Amino acid sequence: MPEFSPDDRKYMQRALELAQHGRYGAHPNPMVGCVVVRDGDIVGEGWHPLAGEPHAEVFALRDAGDEARGATAYVTLEPCSHQGKTPPCCEALIAAGVAAVVVAREDPNPRVNGQGIARLVDAGIDVRSGLLRDLADKLMAGFLSRMQRGRPRVRLKIAASLDGRTAMASGESQWITGPAARTDVQRLRAESGAVLTGVATVLADDPSLTVRMPEFNPHDRQPFRVVLDSRLRMPASARMLSLPGETLVYCHDAGNARALSAAGATVVEVAADGAFTDLAAVLADLAGRGVNDVLVEAGPTVAGRVLAAGLVDELIIYQAPTILGSETKGMLTTPNWLRLADRVTLDILEMTRVGDDMRITAIPEYK
Repeated sequence: MPEFSPDDRKYMQRALELAQHGRYGAHPNPMVGCVVVRDGDIVGEGWHPLAGEPHAEVFALRDAGDEARGATAYVTLEPCSHQGKTPPCCEALIAAGVAAVVVAREDPNPRVNGQGIARLVDAGIDVRSGLLRDLADKLMAGFLSRMQRGRPRVRLKIAASLDGRTAMASGESQWITGPAARTDVQRLRAESGAVLTGVATVLADDPSLTVRMPEFNPHDRQPFRVVLDSRLRMPASARMLSLPGETLVYCHDAGNARALSAAGATVVEVAADGAFTDLAAVLADLAGRGVNDVLVEAGPTVAGRVLAAGLVDELIIYQAPTILGSETKGMLTTPNWLRLADRVTLDILEMTRVGDDMRITAIPEYK
């Protein structure tokens, strides 16, 4: 591991802070930040704001101007080495005349994967890698999941009462949690490449699954709306089909998809898993569409299936200070778990108050 000074850490920490400005626009690309430092002073800063626009290094070099020559660039991800929608960033760094580059981690994208660093080294630039890698990994967890596992990161969001209930027996559930929690869910949607639900939720609630708050959607983009609908029961009149953005409906028999397709849905046929669509196949298809993060907002059946399949990377529970009672619906419908050994334990990362509600963020610890 290369040696890093306290100043190195300070500058990389700043680059990580800058990267977060791309939280709502960078995907399917990762969030990346860059700081250019010369003689102990920051002379340029940049981040990747929107897919299709220049990367962080280009903005930082523009900010630095002639002062980039002989400087050190701190970048949260290995500079790209290929021509995509924008030119290779390693070539921009070389042309600017930087003397050194410090990166948080290598890029696992097969189109880069060490080639950017190799190109910089070949050009005589001093390159050090691995500084604050753990923080960079957290920042781009969805991108890393897509590149390394072939599927997006899955976050399961549940809104429940204090006694763990999500709806009345009639299906009434709006609203268990308060306005602040619902605003926070808008943030989660905006951070995601897709929002996934089941057809039962569509039939019961006719949800929009859109990002409606401008502060979380500065680029006016919507995540994919994903509906699991094995038998294509979704009506062509569903509200989400008339809204901006794309709706993907996954089934295992697309023979009667004409009405939905005519209404604007993209119907995708995948393998069956018993009576349901195969979740792994759905996630693999979403990865192929460039989705890094999936937010699951569904009823207890879909939520239980995703958790039981070992596919939940992060569980987010908004718990309201209310009691709904026993004649109501629970958070999850799971397989026939009969023993304590069948349970899924959780590593609780955070418990914080959001308005009148409590938000619990946890990582399932699968056996």
